[in-house]
Amino acid sequence: MVEQIGKGWFSEMSPMWPGQAQSLEIDEVLWNKKSEFQDVLVFKNKGPWGTVFALDGAIQVTDKDEFSYHEMMAHIPCFAHPTGPKNVLIIGGGDGGVMREVLKHDTVESVTLCDVDKMVPEISKKFYPKISCSFDDPRTTVHIGDGFEFLKDKEGQYDVLIVDSSDPEGPASTLFGKDFYNRCKKSLRPGGVLVTQGESYWIHLDLIKEMTNFIREIGFNHVEYCNISMPTYPCGNIGFFVCSDAVSAATPSREPTEAVQDTLQMYSADIHKQSFILPPFVKRALGMK
Repeated sequence: MVEQIGKGWFSEMSPMWPGQAQSLEIDEVLWNKKSEFQDVLVFKNKGPWGTVFALDGAIQVTDKDEFSYHEMMAHIPCFAHPTGPKNVLIIGGGDGGVMREVLKHDTVESVTLCDVDKMVPEISKKFYPKISCSFDDPRTTVHIGDGFEFLKDKEGQYDVLIVDSSDPEGPASTLFGKDFYNRCKKSLRPGGVLVTQGESYWIHLDLIKEMTNFIREIGFNHVEYCNISMPTYPCGNIGFFVCSDAVSAATPSREPTEAVQDTLQMYSADIHKQSFILPPFVKRALGMK
């Protein structure tokens, strides 16, 4: 992590996006330690981004734009679900941001969060009270451990499964393989929806194509890819795979109530539908009409 902090700037460098690096000016380093699994950095940005949280040199959360990722990753599958989810599993997402949004659905009875690194919830509770408030909800259960192993005996248990993982290197590497997706599919109830982090089509299109092909081979009736705006992620965007046997996620089955919509800064039914409209070069690469 030291080599990424120089002359008061943090530069996000990784072999996952060779030849480019976004830099943010540091006002104050708040946390710089190594957990059991990864380097953990938290700093205050001198610009508009507030408190910035990075794992192994890759930005995960900032105060300013966290809502975009968390709202879209939670509400796309939850509003796509035909009747509204009751039991939800989140693998990764240890900051609690996706969980905060899932809990806005009044159909939800239980949310289990499984993250391999206990330091991530600790960081969120210390530096992100508006995100970590989700841990106080009595409907939540937190399990610290490997998501792949956690799914081993969870057949037919979840209405929505959200894989909020970091990039496919380090502790998240097991969450990008065919065996993992097989377990995900088996863990869903009838009508269930799976959503997983799907990288950026600007620099990871080959990986996205490879994953699209093997997810289709697993046998989901609907395998779709959507794209959202995320300014502090590489290339300013990130995608999700959304998979289901029951429904296409491209059109929400339900819409937020007025009270819920008033709490949202990015998600709406229109934005939901818009996120599935992909450029022609991406559609061609993924074999979509």
